[in-house]
Amino acid sequence: MKIYTSLAEIPTDFGPSAVTIGKFDGVHIGHHRMIDLLLADAREASLTPTVLTFDRNPLSLLAPEACPPALISNDQKLELLERSGVAATVMLTFDRAFSQQAPEEFIERVLVRALRARIVFAGPDFRFGHGGKGTVALLDEVGRQDGFEVRHLPIVEHEGRRISSTWVRELLAEGRVREAAALLGRRPAVRGAVVRGAQRGRMLGFPTANLAAESEGLVPADGIYAAWATVSGDRYPAAVSIGNNPTFEGVPARQVEAHLLAADSGPLDIDLYGRTMELDFVDRIRGMEKFDGADALIARITADVEDTRRILVTDPAS
Repeated sequence: MKIYTSLAEIPTDFGPSAVTIGKFDGVHIGHHRMIDLLLADAREASLTPTVLTFDRNPLSLLAPEACPPALISNDQKLELLERSGVAATVMLTFDRAFSQQAPEEFIERVLVRALRARIVFAGPDFRFGHGGKGTVALLDEVGRQDGFEVRHLPIVEHEGRRISSTWVRELLAEGRVREAAALLGRRPAVRGAVVRGAQRGRMLGFPTANLAAESEGLVPADGIYAAWATVSGDRYPAAVSIGNNPTFEGVPARQVEAHLLAADSGPLDIDLYGRTMELDFVDRIRGMEKFDGADALIARITADVEDTRRILVTDPAS
């Protein structure tokens, strides 16, 4: 997949293309349905299947107070789009100048000149250009003049509700990672560098690998999770704690700690400091709790580890 981060990077002989436009936050199964249609129509018309997206949610610039947290990082987004099979992704910087373009200017500069679009896919609520004045009707009208066809994307539903990034965020905020996975088409994941913690887990007999606070991906609700941990291509079962561990005082507001499990009944104690770890969440075991001392906490962690092994052994996607 070719990646372009500005119009200037796009070669003058790019395309002609079939283009779909959107934030693609999460790259969920609704987005995959859009991409499947894009790939099929591009193949039939011998066009370059292209995704046009942005380096941030436009709301982060236009209405920061209303901007939700991103489900995935830009790097994760690009990786997922590459796996989808598109030939090119154009990730433009959504800055003040870009936001002030007239809709007609956006069409001419981006779709017509840069991407040489012949087919443009748009959902029913698609808006573009300064003040969101660009509509699908305008896109249709200009397309007839400039030589591209607008094809309307269907609404994709799951159990009677429209699939959206908002819905995925709601589920993660409640710790419902298994249900979020059904909407994403994959397990929700976070990844980041492993950093040193306070070593409390090691002192209790359950060493953990702590993710840096600036990890990629939306961290689900506080609690204990069964997850798969991947480091340098190797995958391990893991019991993951998210939260501030209220049994102890002075713990930072939120930590993501993974207790990696060996194939036998013991822990996997390996040095991961400075390495990148990805956690794919399979199911939530319980919420975060405060215990009366270390013995009670150890007993509960032991049960959590047993639950993690049980869940992962029966995980149909493992």
